[in-house]
Amino acid sequence: MRWLRAEALQGDLVLLLLSVMLMGVGLIAIASASVEYGDFHFGNPWHHTQRHALYLIIGVAAGCVTYMCPTATLEKISPALLLLASALLILVLMPGIGHEVNGAQRWLSLGLITIQPSEFAKLALLLYAAGYLVRQEDAVRQHWTGLARLTTILSVVAFLLLLEPDFGTTVIAIGMTVGMMFLAGAHLLYVVMMVGVAAVAFTVLVLSAPYRLQRFTAYQDPWADPFGSGFQLVQSLIAFGQGEWWGVGLGNSVQKLFYLPEAHTDFVFSIWAEETGLVGAAAVITLFALLVARILQNGWRAAAQGQRFEAYLCFGVALMFSGQAFINMGASSGLLPTKGLTLPFISYGGSSLIVSCALLGMVLRIAQPLAITKRSTLNTSARVVR
Repeated sequence: MRWLRAEALQGDLVLLLLSVMLMGVGLIAIASASVEYGDFHFGNPWHHTQRHALYLIIGVAAGCVTYMCPTATLEKISPALLLLASALLILVLMPGIGHEVNGAQRWLSLGLITIQPSEFAKLALLLYAAGYLVRQEDAVRQHWTGLARLTTILSVVAFLLLLEPDFGTTVIAIGMTVGMMFLAGAHLLYVVMMVGVAAVAFTVLVLSAPYRLQRFTAYQDPWADPFGSGFQLVQSLIAFGQGEWWGVGLGNSVQKLFYLPEAHTDFVFSIWAEETGLVGAAAVITLFALLVARILQNGWRAAAQGQRFEAYLCFGVALMFSGQAFINMGASSGLLPTKGLTLPFISYGGSSLIVSCALLGMVLRIAQPLAITKRSTLNTSARVVR
């Protein structure tokens, strides 16, 4: 039995190592990007670093809990988790309960900390969608009604997210769920139709809100209004430019000195690129690519062994991480309109970090029996050869 435990640990060691490296980058990036901000606003230059470290400890604990939780239990309780997450999304909208920041009512205050229900809603939606695609596999693959039921639930969650408003999380939730439907074998025509409807809906939402339209047009030419709508992106691009190949050195960023708003949250990647250069930015992108590839690999292995819930769960986690990373880094580099989405494991934000660690724990749980099965198959084959 000892070799089984050793091989199980070896099977997910790559994924664990990649995650630890990203968490380490996040802690270093937050420590550097938030020093002046914390000193000015809280009288403690390490205010955000200490809180991020605390959230990291809580996140690791959450990851350990989900790692120890059987996937069958997660599948069983997923409808209840979605109901709870929906209740929190409603609660955060109530006056006097939800905490408003910069015109968005997305947070619930719990004394010393605040939580963001939308982050937990993504997790709950992912688990529910994975379970639904297993329970309704035939309906999803053979008829549009199977997709319609899940789409209705997705629409309700998306509507609650848009009321906050949280446009970025809505995009991730819809993209993740539609991607899971496609990977579960849904008819391509129905998936394309859903993407088309979502695209039309997003276009209407952008055109109906002046601030969203302003963000969309500003990123195309931020220098047209460098002190107005294009200010954040201009300062972010300056950070990238100053980084050049090797960066200005950790702690030596100029843009974090109150030039770039939200330097430790939405634009932490810009500060990292300024201080570590193209080499450091490319290293982070590579880490994310390897992390997503490893998660997808576990998903395909689970699918090959008939573990459909586990496979869909891995696919959803990979889509979520890759989507958020792409949008966050794309927005900070001018590839996409600016959007308030965190960079998983790196941006400052307790709810995002805790949920990311919890999702990672689930994938590590799935990877463990896969490693054992793989080793057992190899040993069986070796005995047959002998």
